[in-house]
Amino acid sequence: MKYKHIIWDYNGTLLNDVELCVDIINELLEARYMKKISVAEYKQLFDFPVKAYYEKIGFDFKKESFEKVGTEFIIQYDKRSNKTKLQAGAYELIQSISDANIKQSILSARKKEQLDEELTKFEIFNFFDYVFGLDNHYAGGKTEIGKQLIKKVGLPPEQILLIGDTTHDCEVASMLGINALAVSYGHHPKEKFKQYEVEIAESVKELKDYIFK
Repeated sequence: MKYKHIIWDYNGTLLNDVELCVDIINELLEARYMKKISVAEYKQLFDFPVKAYYEKIGFDFKKESFEKVGTEFIIQYDKRSNKTKLQAGAYELIQSISDANIKQSILSARKKEQLDEELTKFEIFNFFDYVFGLDNHYAGGKTEIGKQLIKKVGLPPEQILLIGDTTHDCEVASMLGINALAVSYGHHPKEKFKQYEVEIAESVKELKDYIFK
């Protein structure tokens, strides 16, 4: 096998939560008499740091703080995240990778506490050697905790693959000196990855084919 350790993004890549995110952000927009966005618009506008994405869709942080809006979002997300499911086929793929003796970790912009709870709920926590999340819910970015994770993994960069659903994941992989594989079924559409030199999987099946080719 080319890769000996796979680092997974979580939201959007393993967890199917795009529609929930769009529903909640539209509730926040509607409460402020602002224009709602479609799923397609969301996928084009969503970005890291999340604060910049909020500004793109019209939030004015001179009128109210980013922390207030971000907290409103995460309260609703945590209340309703029990309705989310893993992407179809994700559990089986994680299990197949584990059976092939390839190590796996999570690198997420999700708060570590909630991340651990969900991985346990979906019965996949034990598949991962390391689970790295943030210590807050403002989703600023993953580069710094990614550096910590790479030190823990302790393998040559060419043996590590990062799989994620946003251009931020491509940027993090570049900063860490490791390869990235983008998935286009999550929070960013296929065309947003065109500027990056990465292969793109459009389904979990394509992910599996890439990993085991």
